[in-house]
Amino acid sequence: MSIRHGLLALLARGPRYGSRLRTEFEARTGGTWPLNIGQVYTTLGRLERDGLVVQDGADAAGRVLYALTEAGRAELRAWFSRPVERGVPQRDELAIKLVMAVGVAGTDVREVVEAQRRHVSRALHSHLRQRADALARAPEHPDEVARLLVLEQLVCHTEAELRWLDHCEVRLLRLTQARE
Repeated sequence: MSIRHGLLALLARGPRYGSRLRTEFEARTGGTWPLNIGQVYTTLGRLERDGLVVQDGADAAGRVLYALTEAGRAELRAWFSRPVERGVPQRDELAIKLVMAVGVAGTDVREVVEAQRRHVSRALHSHLRQRADALARAPEHPDEVARLLVLEQLVCHTEAELRWLDHCEVRLLRLTQARE
C-alpha cells in the first residue's frame, strides 16, 4: 500500500492538514488500513523534501496546510498509469503454517485447515454485511464507491482463501489415502 501516493491523491482535491489527510485516507479505505498520525507527517515531510508537496499556509485553527506541486501532480498521474507489480508473493503465515504442519507428527492438518475456514467464513460474513450497509447508504457518492471497492476486494480475497482451503483439504485427503 502506497501511503505516499494515497496522500498525493487526497491532496489533488485541494490543500489539507495532516490529521484531515489521515481521516480521509481511513474513510476512503473503509477503515481497512488505519494510519498512525506520525506516519502521515513523516510521509508529508518526505513528499515536501522531494518537491511533490509544499506547505501552503495554515487554516483558521493554525494547522499547516499541504498542497500538491506540479511535480506532485505528475507523480500522481504516473502512479495511476503504472500497473501494480505482483512479482514475488508476500510471505503468508497461513501457507507457512500449513506446509510446516504437514511434516509435524501428531498434527492433524485438516483440523488446522478447518479452524482457518471457520475464521475466514466469519470474516466473509462480516465483509458482506459491511458491503450491504455501504450499498444501502449512497452507493453513487464517490466516497461510498471507494469504500465499496475496498470491501469488494476484501470479499474477493476472502472467497479466494476459502477456495484455496478447499483445495488444501482435497490435497491432504489424497495424501492420507496414499499413505493407507
